[in-house]
Amino acid sequence: MAGTYQLETQAADILRELGNIGAGHAATALSELLHTPIAMRVPQVELIPQDEISSVLGGPESLVACVFLQVMGDVEGTMFFVQSMASAKQLISSIWDGEGQGDGISEIGWSALGEVGNILAANYLSALMDFTHLRMLPSVPLVAVDMAQAILSIAFQDERTEGRYALVIHTAVHHRDEQEDAHFFLFPTPSAQDVLLRALGIGGIV
Repeated sequence: MAGTYQLETQAADILRELGNIGAGHAATALSELLHTPIAMRVPQVELIPQDEISSVLGGPESLVACVFLQVMGDVEGTMFFVQSMASAKQLISSIWDGEGQGDGISEIGWSALGEVGNILAANYLSALMDFTHLRMLPSVPLVAVDMAQAILSIAFQDERTEGRYALVIHTAVHHRDEQEDAHFFLFPTPSAQDVLLRALGIGGIV
């Protein structure tokens, strides 16, 4: 992708390993909650400039389902668990029988999606905290459906956008012979971005 910051091999490997650790812990938590096997993997982790993020989701006008959280502590920012509507409905349907089959998503379905996003966020942030020794705590999640650009604009309200990058954790959820793709976006505030990158051992972005 043009403009995507190319991580050095070692940094990319570290971030992917952290993502897989978080995904493994999240899969264990979901499996225990739902009493059924769930597996997750992280095929790719990358840093993407703010103005190119919507392209990951199929373009700025693509309809997406999103779980949104604030991140507080030593690193502040916002975090999104984002899926296409088709993937979100498939995930809800595969985990909670009878949900996600109609045209829309029921209140129970939204609650289920919020819980999945909350568990994933907590475990991804825990893996980052263990490695960086920085405190990052998630807020109570909010769930929404809207166009990708409208959803992502929440992260940049009243903030400088120049030079801002998102840490993107691409996630594959495996359950009942199905796979649902999802994306985690961590947007540190401008001041927190350098703190996080230094703690991860990643040099300045040029």
